[in-house]
Amino acid sequence: MSKVIGIDISKQTFDVSFREENKLLHQVYANNLKGFKKFIESDFCKDNPIVVMEASGPYYVCFASYLYDHAIKVCVVNPLIVKRFGQMKFYRAKTDKKEASVIMEYGETEMKSLSLWKPETKGVQRLKQMRTTVELLHKQERQSKNQLSAYKSSGFIDHEVEKGLKSIIRSLEKTISKIENQMLVVCNSCYKESLELITSVPCVGKKTAMMLIAITDDFSKFEHYKQLIAYVGFAPRVYQSGTSVRGKGHICKMGKSQTRKLLYMCSWTAKKYNKTCREMYERLKAKGKPERVIKVAIANKLLKQVFAVVTSKQKYIENYQPNICF
Repeated sequence: MSKVIGIDISKQTFDVSFREENKLLHQVYANNLKGFKKFIESDFCKDNPIVVMEASGPYYVCFASYLYDHAIKVCVVNPLIVKRFGQMKFYRAKTDKKEASVIMEYGETEMKSLSLWKPETKGVQRLKQMRTTVELLHKQERQSKNQLSAYKSSGFIDHEVEKGLKSIIRSLEKTISKIENQMLVVCNSCYKESLELITSVPCVGKKTAMMLIAITDDFSKFEHYKQLIAYVGFAPRVYQSGTSVRGKGHICKMGKSQTRKLLYMCSWTAKKYNKTCREMYERLKAKGKPERVIKVAIANKLLKQVFAVVTSKQKYIENYQPNICF
């Protein structure tokens, strides 16, 4: 069995926990290139170990990429999973040293189910950074517009304040447009085929297509459309227990809120102009389903259609019929 090394990483340092002759050992290194090099040159790192770490914001990316480049197996896990694992073991201490040992223990327990990590492509990294920046700029734009509207509603606004806010709004709009155009350039140069396939689905536009390419690493992260639906947060959540608990079902919302928002907006037009979605809308409407529930179902259908055209490398065909062999 491969040795498992658990790592709890922070901005300045990372704590290392591993077993050596049934003894639990602990080391601390600087979270920089010097610390990375010192780590891989250590004796305990020469036995082809599996390094397990949490996806702790941006802090793990450089180290994980460094290990990947030096042919060391890396597994990046969801922090919530490790937290629940520690709670299941009734661990109460919360220190970097203890966290590293919990991550190591989790890796030893779940070694067979762990998947190896690999860095995202440069194109996807660029798209993600630009998408995050656009979301931040949109938020600032809304805040500026709301502030301007509030001042006007009060009946008095200083001329310089009004002039400054309008200048900020124009600057933000210009920057947003520039970054979105650059995102399109990146997609056309790196993911042109995927972009054309996704936008062939009626009512799915380029903004939604670019976001889906970014969050899925050009659809390389998932093997089934249900995984994508769950990742975005459209998977249904049923809350029932015994005969007395009958909670209202709803989507889990544990995924990407911005992606859900875009797909929900796509569903508004898809219920009219996407044949399959229109038929679904009419069928669910006849059953008395609420409008919001129907639109979530349509958004799910759009994700399924997008996943199908990308994985099959075939543009959307409205009256497609699968080949059935008898």
